[in-house]
Amino acid sequence: MTTVLRLGLSCPQKNLKGVGKRQGPKPPPSFSALIYKIHSAARGKKLLTKVMNRKTPNILVFASGTRTGGGSGFEVLVRASRTTPPILEAHICGVVTNHREGGVWRRAQALGIPAAYWPGPYEAEGYQSYVRQFQADYVMLSGWLKLVAGLDPARTINIHPGPLPRFGGANMYGRAVHEAVLAAYRRGEISHSAVTMHFVDERYDQGPIFFALPVPLEPDDTPETLAARVNRAEHEWQPRVLNFVVHGQVRLVGREVIYETEELKRLLRPEVP
Repeated sequence: MTTVLRLGLSCPQKNLKGVGKRQGPKPPPSFSALIYKIHSAARGKKLLTKVMNRKTPNILVFASGTRTGGGSGFEVLVRASRTTPPILEAHICGVVTNHREGGVWRRAQALGIPAAYWPGPYEAEGYQSYVRQFQADYVMLSGWLKLVAGLDPARTINIHPGPLPRFGGANMYGRAVHEAVLAAYRRGEISHSAVTMHFVDERYDQGPIFFALPVPLEPDDTPETLAARVNRAEHEWQPRVLNFVVHGQVRLVGREVIYETEELKRLLRPEVP
């Protein structure tokens, strides 16, 4: 049986290794409108507390990228943690990548974030070692293409560029997801793609979902145009939704996702028109 590592403690700063015109169904509300509603609800129902009254959680990011690029989601998280006031009230204490001096690594150096190169094997002991090394409270998978093992599902989060569980699983990432979504759309089976965030278990894309934002599809979409639209939505939403998780307003109990209020649940799981 795999031992599950519980995450916690503070983040060290040294001694880190390897350091035209729309057609089709009516789209969902705009991202900016939903963000405004989330923060209005949070203020009105006291979902957000003052930063000074709570511990700043530490987030370790796993991001694959490529040998020459990638890592934009990781960079968005770092920058969101540095705004005034912070969009993501947390500290990005490090990033792990499987490409030595690749796109993620270079972004980390430019941002001043400790980076570790991990060539594998991608087993429970390795994941747990990095969590202990960086002393993380939460793990965020942002474009990480390896299967995760040995981590606490309640504190391990993934973002996926399509509707789950239908468009998930091994080898379902990037262009493959967008091609499959568009094929289903043209068969008349779906009307929207999605940005999905879920807690992570030891199966690809099967953990409990806590955020699913419909992304409209258009008749003339290509995998490239859809990817660009989904990517914009991911960058807009990932740090904001992650903030709810790391401050306990969305949490996993057993296999059940618990939201602090029903209003927050409706905002993070809007119904497709």
